[in-house]
Amino acid sequence: MDMTVAKKKLGLKEKYKLLTRDLGWEPTYHNKDEVFPYVKYEGIKVHDWEKWEDPFRLTMDAYWKYQAEKERKFYAIIDAHAQNNGHLNITDARYLSALKIFLQAISPGEYCAGKGFARMGREFPGVGTQVACQMQAIDEIRHAQTQIHALSNYNKFYNGFHAFADARDRMWYCTLPRSFFDDAMSAGPFEFMIAIGFSFEYVLTNLLFVPFMSGAAYNGDMATVTFGFSAQSDEARHMTLGLECIKFMLEQDPDNLPIVQNWIDKWFWRGFRLLGVVGTMMDYMLPKRVMSWREAFEIYGIENGGALFKDLARYGIRPPKGWDDAGKALDHMTHQFMLALYQYQFGTAFHSWIPSEEDMAWLSKKYPTTFDKYYRPRWEHIKKLKEAGTPYANMGLAKLCQTCQIPTVFTEPDDPTTLCHREVEYKGETYHFCSDGCQHIFEKEPEKYIQGWLPLAAIFQAPLNGDLGAWMEWVSLADGKDNGDFAGSEDQRNFEAWRNQATSNQ
Repeated sequence: MDMTVAKKKLGLKEKYKLLTRDLGWEPTYHNKDEVFPYVKYEGIKVHDWEKWEDPFRLTMDAYWKYQAEKERKFYAIIDAHAQNNGHLNITDARYLSALKIFLQAISPGEYCAGKGFARMGREFPGVGTQVACQMQAIDEIRHAQTQIHALSNYNKFYNGFHAFADARDRMWYCTLPRSFFDDAMSAGPFEFMIAIGFSFEYVLTNLLFVPFMSGAAYNGDMATVTFGFSAQSDEARHMTLGLECIKFMLEQDPDNLPIVQNWIDKWFWRGFRLLGVVGTMMDYMLPKRVMSWREAFEIYGIENGGALFKDLARYGIRPPKGWDDAGKALDHMTHQFMLALYQYQFGTAFHSWIPSEEDMAWLSKKYPTTFDKYYRPRWEHIKKLKEAGTPYANMGLAKLCQTCQIPTVFTEPDDPTTLCHREVEYKGETYHFCSDGCQHIFEKEPEKYIQGWLPLAAIFQAPLNGDLGAWMEWVSLADGKDNGDFAGSEDQRNFEAWRNQATSNQ
């Protein structure tokens, strides 16, 4: 008599291999060098793509299940936030400036990362990397979408949210994140993985999606908290993918070490400069603060980064060039950045303000060796000018760093009273830089960075020809609504009127 034999249940490892690695095939119409032309031109040597390890062993069926559950929870909270007038539950309308910068600077960056990983999935020959890049590409697109959806409710009530795509492409302060992602997306596949997997995911998003999102919760912004914590589980996977790529390259061939070290040096500094935006939002734009930028970087940057570089030391990797300069900048960078934003507030799609006495007392406590000595006197001088009816506005054209494209407002690492300025002459032209780090990056790839588009210079070019009003129209900036001092702004007036209506018995 025939007997039915139960099929042996596949183990997790076998099932994972069938659903990922075994989906690949060897090309026959063309050789691999023709199919994957970019994988060798950076000089990285890979001898065995099967050595790529996938830390999470995630298959597409499981991925869609996890993400669908997160989507259901996310949109349920977003709907509740909108239906219950969540825009009135924030502590203070000043907080909205942080959200406007986030939408203009970070969300488009997430979208760029999604496009980049879609391209990387095509350029890598290894099936393990292709599957990992496919999932991360979907993640990044989802992050951009959920951020836009979460903040769209604020756009119904407050100014400055309406033209974030134009701001990303044309606004002077948005060229900092834009140049970061343009740099990454125009690199080769391996450098892109370090730019995003290491610099953006490990250096940046730990500080963005943990302490800043905690600050959002502390300020009553459940919409932002929801997309932040929904994204953080993805970010943990992304960080692991980035670190796995670094280790994979280092284990494949010893000749890869100097190339990888150079990329780590470059992208640490590029990421640190981008963190200036995040730190300024944390120190100055959260009415109720969880921790200072300095405290956050000490935990998520110095402690976590120090542990990472100790782990990579066995491969020959040292801490990145610029690590010491970054440490010296911790007590200064956010104050210098906020002072720059304030003096150019007529040209920003968000509001800025002079810190209150309560704000300055907190900053003094968190930065005891620097704030009272170097920055409180500047704010008090600016306050006197405003009280005298002559508010401070810098109508000059800021000198931009050719690499990171930030105005050169930062000081020397060992002298906070002297602006840091570097120059390099290349092919008869002089290029300016905000730091040694940005200068060194330029000197390694000058042909790439001389093509950088500096937006402030465009004001004096056709068709704008120095017309500030035409520039505001070009960047979709509603003068008198989106920009200027928070005190007396339409956002402040509306928030206070609507909050009073919501909480009074009249």
